[in-house]
Amino acid sequence: MKPVLKVSELTKKYKNDRGIIDISFEVEQGDIFGLLGPNGSGKTTIMKIITGLSHADKGSVQIFGNNILKESLKEVGCLIEEPAIYEYLTARENLKLAANYYDEIKKPRIDDILTQTGLIEHADKKVRKYTPEMKQRLGIALAFISKPKLIILDEHNNKLDSNGIEEIKEMILKHSRLGATFLISSHRPHEIESMCNKVGIIKEGRILEVVSMRNALEECENFKKYYLMQVGGKEIYEANKSWNN
Repeated sequence: MKPVLKVSELTKKYKNDRGIIDISFEVEQGDIFGLLGPNGSGKTTIMKIITGLSHADKGSVQIFGNNILKESLKEVGCLIEEPAIYEYLTARENLKLAANYYDEIKKPRIDDILTQTGLIEHADKKVRKYTPEMKQRLGIALAFISKPKLIILDEHNNKLDSNGIEEIKEMILKHSRLGATFLISSHRPHEIESMCNKVGIIKEGRILEVVSMRNALEECENFKKYYLMQVGGKEIYEANKSWNN
């Protein structure tokens, strides 16, 4: 069976000499694959290339066995950086607008996603009146609305409080059990450990290691230690801080 997502030797350089170099990994059906690394390590760049929001200098991306095409991206939901929302609309109207691209999306689906993201009681409030956390929840709702087979979430826990983080984690795990495949990014090792069955550890634009969570935990008594062994150097300090945040 072909992987849901295959990333091969992606390279993109910026003028400040930062970017990504020879990034390769595969995400299989049913995986919750985590990209773990410090802020600025290249996670967002990878996700932008995968979703067609940016272009690589070299390398390739295949989704469901095809190159990045409009047709294959219809099966992908994503939240990358800031949510793409219309603040003059309500949350429900934002989801209805997104659902217009998919004939099979009906009102019960919209209400269900609003409930899962904790927004149902605020569904008819203008988004401009939302808190930053509520806007983040709406961005997550938009990523799920089309029943995508592949969901890509870039640091989705940003702006969420501890309750929100737990609620969205349960939502991800629920949809994983229903057959969805995930690629998520984080700079916090404990977030990756709590959700992911596979992880790609990234530092300074390079993948250091792709490993199953099971193998990582067999090698070390905890994933924090495994991660620190891989990144080394000054990231040890940053990882220790992020582990406790």
